Amino acid sequence: MRWIILMLATLGLLTGKALAQPPAQGRLVTLADFPSAHVAPRTVTIWLPPGYDAGRRRYPVVYMHDGQNLFDAKAANFGVEWGMDEAVSRLAARSAARPAIIVGMASTPARYQEYMPRKIYDRLPPAYAQAVRDTQKGEPVSDAYLRFIVAEVKPYVDRHFRTLAGPADTAIMGSSMGGLISIYALGEYPQVFGSAAALSVHWPLVAADAAAKVGADAPGQVAAAFAAWLKNTQIDPKRNRLYMDHGTATLDQHYPPFAAAMEAMLPTLGWQAGPRWESRVFTGTAHNEQAWSERVDIPLVFLLGPAKQR
Repeated sequence: MRWIILMLATLGLLTGKALAQPPAQGRLVTLADFPSAHVAPRTVTIWLPPGYDAGRRRYPVVYMHDGQNLFDAKAANFGVEWGMDEAVSRLAARSAARPAIIVGMASTPARYQEYMPRKIYDRLPPAYAQAVRDTQKGEPVSDAYLRFIVAEVKPYVDRHFRTLAGPADTAIMGSSMGGLISIYALGEYPQVFGSAAALSVHWPLVAADAAAKVGADAPGQVAAAFAAWLKNTQIDPKRNRLYMDHGTATLDQHYPPFAAAMEAMLPTLGWQAGPRWESRVFTGTAHNEQAWSERVDIPLVFLLGPAKQR
């Protein structure tokens, strides 16, 4: 993002005010220290697409994790942004995807704990769960994080902006651990999130530096934990939609066996490859914001493409 963003003070949080941006770039609303009864306060950034301020149209919404990495390279963890504003604008301009509101929720020092799916963790073999707990330095608090999104952030967004609030127009997306929590959100709240996109899903679950150390039976154990959880959710392959992918370089090199196990398991629960479930591999692609920004158009079209394509 090339413009200066006005960081709202906590006292101004509920006003939803922000500097107006040039229409061609849309507009950002940045809410500093968004309060929560469930998790630590954090910055929530809301991007309104070009044309939002000129009419009464309502828009679909994509909720995204690691919100600091979405719009501004200077704020991003590693100096590279996803360019979500440019991507959505580009796709909408050529009618490849509907324009949408993007809501980014910044991560915190508790990122691993917040993004680790609790009910998956609970279904792992004890030794695997212990490895996850040891490498991620704590118990998962993902259920509280999802309550933050569903009970606090989404109601605020729906109240202050012109959204299409139903599940058919509400998606959630993230990468790595953010991919895990996006899938978890889809299963835990399928009546809220109609679709999810998970890039470079961190299937090993343990911290990045331990991913190479898991046993050969780990992919099957993780897939079994997901299967046991999914069977107890209200997710519906005929209604909900899931995109997932991975690369094959750097940290992503450890993902193919896990992705294969998931791809073998999901059809047993009714998921069929096509417009409602898509799994992709990007050979030679690394695990970083640059790689995700270069392919983000693909999941965006999956999430926001014209209804006849979905």
